[in-house]
Amino acid sequence: MIGQRILREALRRGHTVVVAGRDPARLANPDARVIVRVADILDPAAVAAVAKGQAALISAVGPTQGGPPSMLVEAARALVAGLGQAGRVRLLVAGGAGSLEVAPGVQLLETPDFPPSDRALAIAHRDALDVYRTAHGIDWTYLSPAAQIEPGERTGQFRTGQSQLLMDGKGASRISAEDFAVALLDEAEGPRHVRQRFTVAY
Repeated sequence: MIGQRILREALRRGHTVVVAGRDPARLANPDARVIVRVADILDPAAVAAVAKGQAALISAVGPTQGGPPSMLVEAARALVAGLGQAGRVRLLVAGGAGSLEVAPGVQLLETPDFPPSDRALAIAHRDALDVYRTAHGIDWTYLSPAAQIEPGERTGQFRTGQSQLLMDGKGASRISAEDFAVALLDEAEGPRHVRQRFTVAY
């Protein structure tokens, strides 16, 4: 859901995009500006080979159906190590919302209403963010969505924040996947949150 919309937004803005992953069939795109490379994000050498010479690397990786959420932490370590070999390449990460604060010192994933089925994934996203925060020599940015993110409309109208969950006047926290992609590409083109996490919501 996220990766495809990030790709569409990048192409909409006229960028040429190198798309990398393990399964080339899932990466296929008829647009001539899309270059497909087979690479394993858990392999630092593969990350370095794909990233070298690029302006930025955007990660929208997530565990496969039924796969261990801990792969997010492994991917974070491999991205940091690989980009350390690739030279000065910005890293932008499409992350999770669970570690956003709903009150001082209280994260969304710690609230009673947080779905138990999502907890392991939210913890893995939080642990991956810690990997980026302790990385040296990497210009990273981590974008957390609102509590609810789903396919919808591209409006280009939203609010941004830092580490606190953003809610509207009715207490809802939501963003479309399309506008999440807009926010991520805005950051890629005009850095405002280097070595920081930020969030986006309506």
